[in-house]
Amino acid sequence: MKAFTSLFVGLALFTKNILALWPIPHSYSYGTSNLEVASHGIHIENCGVSTDILSKALIRYSDLIFSEKFVNPVDYNAGKLETDGTISALKVNVLTACTDLDVDTDEFYTLNITSTGEASITSNTSFGAIRGLETFSQLISYNYGRKIIKNVPISISDKPSFTYRGLMIDTARNYYSVDSIKRTMDGMVYSKLNVLHWHIVDSQSWPIESLFDPQLYIKGSYAPEMVYTRQNVLDVISYGKERGIRVIPEFDMPGHTYIIGLSNPKIMSCLNTQPMWTDHAAEPPSGQFNIAKPEAIEYAQNIVKEYSALFPDNVFHVGGDEVNRKCWEDDPYVKDFISKNSSLSVDSLLTGFYSNIYDTISHVKKTPMCWQETLLHTNFTVPKDTIIQVWIEPEDVPTVVNKGYRVITSPYMYSYLDCGHGSWLSNDPAGNSWCDPFKTWKKIYSYNPLVNITDPEKQKLVLGGEVNLWSEQADETNVDKLLWPRAAAASELYWSGPYMSGNTTLRNLTEVSARINEHRFRLLARGIDASPTQPLWCVRNPGMCDLPPSKPLA
Repeated sequence: MKAFTSLFVGLALFTKNILALWPIPHSYSYGTSNLEVASHGIHIENCGVSTDILSKALIRYSDLIFSEKFVNPVDYNAGKLETDGTISALKVNVLTACTDLDVDTDEFYTLNITSTGEASITSNTSFGAIRGLETFSQLISYNYGRKIIKNVPISISDKPSFTYRGLMIDTARNYYSVDSIKRTMDGMVYSKLNVLHWHIVDSQSWPIESLFDPQLYIKGSYAPEMVYTRQNVLDVISYGKERGIRVIPEFDMPGHTYIIGLSNPKIMSCLNTQPMWTDHAAEPPSGQFNIAKPEAIEYAQNIVKEYSALFPDNVFHVGGDEVNRKCWEDDPYVKDFISKNSSLSVDSLLTGFYSNIYDTISHVKKTPMCWQETLLHTNFTVPKDTIIQVWIEPEDVPTVVNKGYRVITSPYMYSYLDCGHGSWLSNDPAGNSWCDPFKTWKKIYSYNPLVNITDPEKQKLVLGGEVNLWSEQADETNVDKLLWPRAAAASELYWSGPYMSGNTTLRNLTEVSARINEHRFRLLARGIDASPTQPLWCVRNPGMCDLPPSKPLA
């Protein structure tokens, strides 16, 4: 009993003293002294290359550090800490003026704070500096009317394990305001996620302005006030870039396109085949491009041309998931077309459709991205520069990299944040969702994106991963609670890696739990309505809500 009690006490003290950062840096050391932040706050000084992105970040974090009064819940009854000096300035030294934001962006930084209060961040890019500024802000806590940095001297050397650390939102099934999307981006930068995968359209609505066919969004949006204008889109993109967040759009095709049929029914197949929509789609309403019609292919190409010009990121996601062949097999026009062209089939027509779409993506000088079905479930030869997103089984990741393709991994059993809330179909008595159960932060955290990939060169093809919030039962009223802090579990998984730095040892979940709980409370303090993961008593007493150790066998 004595040893057991000592273990709990040791964990609590360990949690109170460790650098409770999220995500955990790759390399760090810390001491035992404390510094008091000067009453006027921290003067953040640019000592290197200046960029507009860096200048805005310095102002943003200066304001945040000055205004924030965050107390780690573990320290709720801590006494007044003794300090050994004052810290009043932070020097930021960025070495290059590069502000390119893509899969190769350098996010490395070092952060040093001496016992005498000298603090500095050094990075190669402004985006690395932003990651360092976030880490610095997390070191500051509130204690008896003062702001304190504990455990100095501190030395951190940090960079992401994976260059793609994403979060997908779906604004087609339910609409999200621009403000709520920006708030989501705030949570992302606080957690060091760097890609917003914007699943902007789907069968249910087309909420984005179109120039080549205004009827597309006029008829396809839920309401005139539920449309993202071009200026709205540019605003979101700019907001993201200032925080080191890429915005990758997805325009899913040829499936999930019923909504196009409201303005262009002649180029569509199996439009809303009720009540047997299950014959032709994964969910209602059914509807796909009619791949036998040149006008449908041209229309899809126009979508790529318009929106690839609007979104500056070099990656353009064209979906390709859950294509339903029976939709075309039952379409009278497609059947008649194939009967008159005996060399053709639904599969060859689909291959021709993809060939035209990917040629267009190449012509507009974008890198294509698609869901795994295009590679694994069709006869189309996917161009080798395509990024494949795996969502079905973790085992599909090594299958794809063994074919020589780069991968973004988001298997639904680990990554889908909409699961576990029951069926959204009106008359479904079972009440279960297809991807039950609910994905806890620990489930997300337990995923290893490199499982069964041992070749270092093939491991490099795994660019990273993301968590996905499909919005059948989500909108801006509950998005914070559904995303946070679970999405932050993915941020540490893909920033810090699935194991402790330098080995294959899993991190102690008690220690991780204490840090993600602190991060959750920090998100709350910063205006993000993150859900609780434990009773407050457990949060305040790390280790004391652990399962007891297994009894030895007799």
